[in-house]
Amino acid sequence: MNTALIERLKKELAEALAPARDIAAKAEAEGRDLTAEEREKVMAAVKAGNAIKARIEQAKADSDLTRQLGELGEGIVVEPGAKAAQPTGDLWTPRKGETLGQAFVSSAQYKSLLAQAHGGGFGKNQRVHMEPFGIKSLITGASDTSAGALVPTDYQGLLLGLEAVQRPLTLRSLVSSGTTGSDTVEYVRVVSVTNSAAPVAEATTAAGPTANTTTGELTLPAGAGVKPESGMTLEKITESVKTIAHWLPTTKRALADAGQVRTLIDQFLRYGLEEELEDQMINGDGTGENFTGLANVSGIQSQPWSATMQGQGLDPLLETTLKARTKVRTVGRSIPTAYVFNPADWERIHLARLAKNPNNEGTMGAIPTLHGLPVVESEAVPVGTGWVADWRKAVLWDREQALITATDSHADFFVRNLVAILAEMRAAFGVLQPSAFVQIDLTE
Repeated sequence: MNTALIERLKKELAEALAPARDIAAKAEAEGRDLTAEEREKVMAAVKAGNAIKARIEQAKADSDLTRQLGELGEGIVVEPGAKAAQPTGDLWTPRKGETLGQAFVSSAQYKSLLAQAHGGGFGKNQRVHMEPFGIKSLITGASDTSAGALVPTDYQGLLLGLEAVQRPLTLRSLVSSGTTGSDTVEYVRVVSVTNSAAPVAEATTAAGPTANTTTGELTLPAGAGVKPESGMTLEKITESVKTIAHWLPTTKRALADAGQVRTLIDQFLRYGLEEELEDQMINGDGTGENFTGLANVSGIQSQPWSATMQGQGLDPLLETTLKARTKVRTVGRSIPTAYVFNPADWERIHLARLAKNPNNEGTMGAIPTLHGLPVVESEAVPVGTGWVADWRKAVLWDREQALITATDSHADFFVRNLVAILAEMRAAFGVLQPSAFVQIDLTE
């Protein structure tokens, strides 16, 4: 193991993190939060520290690789009469008695790698790359365990599009979109509004209020002309940016030889992020790294199952959903923009409407509608529950949009020709006016 290099990197790591530790210790001693300037310095130090730590792990992996090559090469020799070592195309023929490890360190590829290291070590941001090194060997026979194994399979990739196995994603397009460059988002939520506006006559007296001798309550004289006071209750909400991520293992050969696999990985991983994002926007419970989804936001209105008009021939599904829409207008003082239902519930509602009027398809162009509003289907909404709202009053802030990265610096992937493909995104979700959202109970 290259102990000197690793120790030097550890020293660099300690030096990079020292200022951040001092800042954090000072803030803790003074019993306060970090200032914006301090937070920026700490984040910069952590970022630099992560980069150095990654170099340390890579150095350890490289040293471990060299050790494993030496161990694998022990006792491996060629038969008497083998030709002297010489380049043979892209393969190397070992000398008699030469181990695999010896052949590796004496190869032109390894010497070329060492030529990239100036002063005996690689630079901080230098990318280490080595041309593949192969050993020429004897292959005989035509079975799947010898030469026959080298016959490539005609890989056709996916014959069905990804839409065949993925649910449609719809919620992101409904809510307002924002961006943030911070790890926390603060915004003002409207809790309630009191409108006391009224006609007021011109003042006819300059006399001030008088206090009741018993209760002490102030009483305005007639003709005081005092204007009524309205009110608005606001609440400052702080949402932290959450990270959604997942990864897939694959082989370097698959990535190199099958372009369709690369497309599959990219689209599958990105899709997975967006699917989880939809689930979090509706159902996140606000604990740990979960969003506070609509179902758990305080102040959201609810519409219970209503069947008061069933005796007059109106289906309760239509009655309940219409009453919910009215609550958005009257209580929420907002203009509803869409209903959102689970596909199973939308089927029930649509069938109930068609039973009353078979000619009423209820569409606006290609978009299904209900009570004059577009209907959006989402499997993120549990069966038996629906939503109607002014969806513009919910905001999704993107901190980092979907990002795909690949590395072989995971576990022992480097020595196994495996690659970890990681997808992650960072975002925050907030509701500006909860009363503009109504959760509908669709269960009898």
